[in-house]
Amino acid sequence: MLSYQHIYHAGNLADVQKHALLAWVLDYLTQKDKPLTYLETHSGRGLYQLDAAEAVRTGEAAAGIERALREKWFPADHPLSRALENVRAQYGEHSYAGSPMIAANLLRDQDSLHFAELHPQEHAALSMTMSPFGAKVYKQDGYELAHSLLPPTPRRGMLLIDPSYEVKSEYDRLPGAIAKLHRKWNVGVLALWYPILSDGRHEPMIEALKKQGLPKSECHEVRFPAAREGHRMIGSGMFVVNAPYGFIEETTRLDAMFLRLASL
Repeated sequence: MLSYQHIYHAGNLADVQKHALLAWVLDYLTQKDKPLTYLETHSGRGLYQLDAAEAVRTGEAAAGIERALREKWFPADHPLSRALENVRAQYGEHSYAGSPMIAANLLRDQDSLHFAELHPQEHAALSMTMSPFGAKVYKQDGYELAHSLLPPTPRRGMLLIDPSYEVKSEYDRLPGAIAKLHRKWNVGVLALWYPILSDGRHEPMIEALKKQGLPKSECHEVRFPAAREGHRMIGSGMFVVNAPYGFIEETTRLDAMFLRLASL
């Protein structure tokens, strides 16, 4: 399905969790002076303007990243802070980096970037946004792209799977898909983002993932108030295979930030 456009939700509390963990993992991986590969299956446009009518209409960025920055959830030296500051300096104070732009700002010239996006307008915007970074942008199904590229060269690296979950069967598909991707790329960090909805539909998927016994698997979830009355998303999750050393400490720090919301 090609109806989803992330501009309505860019910078929401789910993005805060997802992008903080993404930035932390990429920063960890670049501490070694060895090249790496970064891939995404569902990239979106890569760069958003939070003063756009769509973002202002939902108010999700105001309750998400704008609040997190105002309350200094992240120190200046946190990799997410560095990436967002770079983007605002280059594209304006209302700019917000999607995951492709976060990766492009944290990775190095020696690293390879691959992004898949099927939505025609989003793909066109992503291609333009990523052109200065030497990234490869594909108008292709993200799962097909991942299978065609894995194992990649360079062999170190990370794959982010971030679907819109507009199709309910996505939840059933993902455990098997991740197991196959891991078999092809057993050293890669595989990160799956998923929404936590009020009906708990993510729970069987996470149970199935945990039963597979994938190495160094970590599951991190945060809860937060619904963006508006009737909105079903009440949290955000990341399931990570081959989670790097120190990942738990970063999730613990994030937990403390999100607990502020529950205490209000």
